[in-house]
Amino acid sequence: MNNEFVKRIISSIVLIPFTFFFIIQGSVLFNLFILFCFLIISFEWHMMSKKKSYNLIGYLFIFISFYSIYILRNEYPGDYLYVLLITSICIFTDIGGYIFGKIFKGPKLTKFSPNKTYSGMLGGYALSIFFTIILFNNDIIFLNKAETNLNSLLFVFVISTVSQLGDILISYFKRLSNIKDTGKIIPGHGGLLDRVDGMIFAFPFSFMIFSVSGFRYF
Repeated sequence: MNNEFVKRIISSIVLIPFTFFFIIQGSVLFNLFILFCFLIISFEWHMMSKKKSYNLIGYLFIFISFYSIYILRNEYPGDYLYVLLITSICIFTDIGGYIFGKIFKGPKLTKFSPNKTYSGMLGGYALSIFFTIILFNNDIIFLNKAETNLNSLLFVFVISTVSQLGDILISYFKRLSNIKDTGKIIPGHGGLLDRVDGMIFAFPFSFMIFSVSGFRYF
């Protein structure tokens, strides 16, 4: 087990419960938490994309993403459940992609992100669906409001796909900027943007699904 992998595990053990705490607590604590994350990610994006043509578009999208998180947590029916669900899908997609990719390796998924493999992609789908089903059957977390059915599994699959595409797109921008990581704030992960790249795309896309289609979980 290499040193980078150990750092990644320790960071995840610390960050995941920490993040879930703020999501569930809500109110001012959650708002300050996402504001803090927004400022760090905006700074990392600035350092990565300054003097690039896509710099301003990136700022706009980051703002839209965090605004959708704010609305989903503070003004949407379902309390913290939507934000917790989408965050969980992205986290388990990332973990599944990393673990399965390391174990099974195989053909590369894209040249934009050389560490991404088809085995990792499938692992991301598998782990996100598996753990979402576990969460849905945890009455303490989801308060008997969640149900595992075809629509819910399809939603998990779609959001997992968007999360993986977001990861690849940020990797593409990092490649254009000739950098490996967007920062060094999280041991084993790099910058905060490296850690939440999939979420930045998953949240506005989820909000669009809920708003346009009227689809509801809770």
